[in-house]
Order: sequence, then structure tokens, then C-alpha cells
Amino acid sequence: MKYLKFNYLLISTLLAIGFINTVNAELPSGDEIAKKINARDEGIVVGRNLKMEMTDRHGKVRVRETRSFRKYFGDEKRTAIFYLKPKNIKDTAFLTYDYADKEKEDDQWLYLPAMRKVRRISASDRGDYFLGTDFSFEDIKLETRVSIKDYTRKTIGEDKVDGVHCYWVEDTAIDDETAEELGHIRRESCVDDNIWIVRKSVFWDLQNKLLKTTYFRDISKIQGIWTAHKIEVENHKTGHHTTFTFTEVDYSEAVSDKVFTQNALKRGL
Repeated sequence: MKYLKFNYLLISTLLAIGFINTVNAELPSGDEIAKKINARDEGIVVGRNLKMEMTDRHGKVRVRETRSFRKYFGDEKRTAIFYLKPKNIKDTAFLTYDYADKEKEDDQWLYLPAMRKVRRISASDRGDYFLGTDFSFEDIKLETRVSIKDYTRKTIGEDKVDGVHCYWVEDTAIDDETAEELGHIRRESCVDDNIWIVRKSVFWDLQNKLLKTTYFRDISKIQGIWTAHKIEVENHKTGHHTTFTFTEVDYSEAVSDKVFTQNALKRGL
């Protein structure tokens, strides 16, 4: 009886000071979290204004105003961005096809009015910075989703971002060739486990040095869909900073299929 009483007291003490946890503390796997992110409702179609602000290390700010559209064709996602201001970049346009088939290479095209031609962006260019911003072509294509095929991933802990509980997930490029294409070897993302949206991502370059940090802010529901109204990127190497601000977001807008074609890039809005 004394032995049982001693064990009871010992276990009670350990529970009180946290050495024993009666709750299963196992975290969801990185793959499970990635699937939940990509399963989040984004609506079938969305139209919105996108303001891009690029600030260099000296505080000089450049502003771009665009109109962007995204539409799902079954499991295939297409995104189009049309530049409206300023005059020197007006009529520039970007189009991307994000295929559900992992074996099929996604398509991206850029129209530059000065050249009067549509240029295809190859997979080897997807890690390049998008038109003076700190977002890569790959970032623009994915938006708030994540690539399944390019990384191995694991859950490494828990944290809070902007007061919201998140799981930290570490993504590592599957091989050197993929890392070269992406422009980074790994990233760590804090994923809101209530609405399954990334709130913060930290990237490391090919030499495993800190590259950039991305924040997804001002998240609220629009027409029942969780939406990040502001995305900020800080480039730790260049001191450059980019902010994307989305306004007039509409998930019920009737967007023609013709918007998502190479001919539409040339015609503009």
C-alpha cells in the first residue's frame, strides 16, 4: 500500500510540473498540413485589384496598380494579372496555368508591350523575381497554396503569429535541381491550424543563408472565404521590401474564360 501511495504521489507531482502529459502531443505531419492548406476553399473564381509597393533599402518606393483574376477549370488553376499603372509598365500582363497533374509542368507566360510578344517562363526561371518585386514567379502562381511535389516536409513545432496559434512546417527541396529552380533550399512556414492558411514563411537560399520572410496579414472572410488582404515580403539580402494589397475582392464576379489566354495578354483589359 505504501508503494502504491508513493507511485501515486510521484505521478501526481510529475503531472503537475509537466514531465508527463496525459494528452497525446503528437503533431500532424507536414504532408497532412500541406493537404489541408491546398484543400482550403478559395472559391471557383475571383477578381480583385492588386496594388504592388516596392521599397528599396534607401526608402524609395515604386507603385504598380493591377487588376488580377483567378479561376479554376476543374482541378486546374489559371491566374491572370494585367498592369494598369504607371504608364511605363501599363499593358504588361502575366498568365499562369497550375495543373493538378504532378507530372505535368505548369505553364507561365509574360507579355511585355515594348517587345510586343508573349514570352513563356520556363521551369528553370520560376525562382526568378517577378517584375521587380520580392515575390518569385512561383510565389505568384501558388498564392496561398503550397507545392506538394517540390519538397519533403516535416512539422517542427508550434508558435503564434499575430496572436494566432500555428504549426511550424519545414519544407526542404527534394533535390539540388529543384532547389536551383526555386531559388531556395528550404523554408519554414507557420500555418494557422484553424483556417489552414500560412501566416508567415521564412526562406533560406542555396547556401542555406537567410533569404527572405513573407507575412500574410489582414486575413478576414469575404463572401464566406478566408482572404489575405495584404502580403509583405522582406528580402534580407537586398534590404528590399514588397507589399501586395488586395482590394475590391469579389468571388462572384463573372470572369470570361477568354481572360486566361495568351491572346488576352496582348489585348489587355
